[in-house]
Amino acid sequence: MGKALLYKRQYSAKISVFSLICAALFIASSAFAKEGDIQIQLADTCPPSFSLGTDNRCSLRHMYQLYDSLQDSGIGGLKTALPKARDGFSPQQIDLGRLLFFDPILSADNSVSCATCHNPKQGFSDAMGRSVGINGQIQTRSAPTLWNSAFLSSFFWDARAESLEEQAVGPLFSPAEMGNTPKQLLMSLKNTDTYVGLFKQAFPEQKVPISIGNIATALTAFQSSLISLNSRYDQYAHGYHNALNDDEIAGLNVFRSFVARCSQCHTPPLFTNQQIAVIGTPEPEGLPRDIGAEETFKSKVLRGGFKVPTLRNIAQTAPYMHSGRFKTLKEAAEFYTGGRGHAVPEGEDLLLHWHISEPDLTDNELDRLVDFMKTLSDESLVPITPAQLPSGLSFKHMENSNNEKS
Repeated sequence: MGKALLYKRQYSAKISVFSLICAALFIASSAFAKEGDIQIQLADTCPPSFSLGTDNRCSLRHMYQLYDSLQDSGIGGLKTALPKARDGFSPQQIDLGRLLFFDPILSADNSVSCATCHNPKQGFSDAMGRSVGINGQIQTRSAPTLWNSAFLSSFFWDARAESLEEQAVGPLFSPAEMGNTPKQLLMSLKNTDTYVGLFKQAFPEQKVPISIGNIATALTAFQSSLISLNSRYDQYAHGYHNALNDDEIAGLNVFRSFVARCSQCHTPPLFTNQQIAVIGTPEPEGLPRDIGAEETFKSKVLRGGFKVPTLRNIAQTAPYMHSGRFKTLKEAAEFYTGGRGHAVPEGEDLLLHWHISEPDLTDNELDRLVDFMKTLSDESLVPITPAQLPSGLSFKHMENSNNEKS
């Protein structure tokens, strides 16, 4: 009887242990299911054009590193070096930035993401003259492309940000753009188990991986990986003459000419000189004058001044100018041949850039310019849009059909 009782107790104990194990497995499987099967391992390799070092950092590699700017063959010279790029981020930081970039969890009401206005399918712009933020708020300016941001020294149309990090967090906490607050953003990410794990992967040595600083670092890492340097123009610049046809080469010659002076502001190979220029482009009908960089630098000399945008992938980012004033590349090119100050409203005193002259280009020359600008397209390294986001939300973007077709 005693042995039977002892066996019964031992059996009951085994059943209890087994039950506890099953319960633990059930809880674990429930937690896994609760995450929507979102199990993400960040990339351990660098994006294309980057080399992974022994320190787990990605370094950019490109053909223009072979050239010396001091040996430039004149304004718009082909074999000219690029500015030093931002790089040195880990593959995990870049990949985390990619996920954050597409995730609406960064906005106050989960309605918009960075990619809403910087859609890779639309040249990392949104094909809108003025972008739309949270609650349908129409912005004052268009969304600039993010291609080759790694080479830039200032950001936004009015150059108010001096780093990619500053540029990255600006829209997050703008009431008109993504409308979030630092407290709410951190809470949203910390309450998402998948993001808790991902930030640990990307910032393994930090006690508090989820921080505003690390969010900015990850977004910066991703944006600095958006490299576009293999257009047909680039192939031509590196010595493959057949990359461009006769009309496109004629357009390049107009572009570099002292008559048109395009290359003096849109200087190859970045196709911007990164300066502020007051060109006197008209605002959309009914809108007041946008003072631009005057606000940033508190200087009336820069009233109506904006950063010279890159022309890389310009055919994918219509409409053009800071407020989308022109629908096509031909219209934008025609503006410059209309005569110095021809679009400046009466009573508006703007100090126009000295490069704005009266080139009086023919219709054929304008067409050739457009032909040439279309050779600056290269989206061969466009990153993959995540099939599933850590938050479980869906990526949303604005649809617009203003893009100029070939």
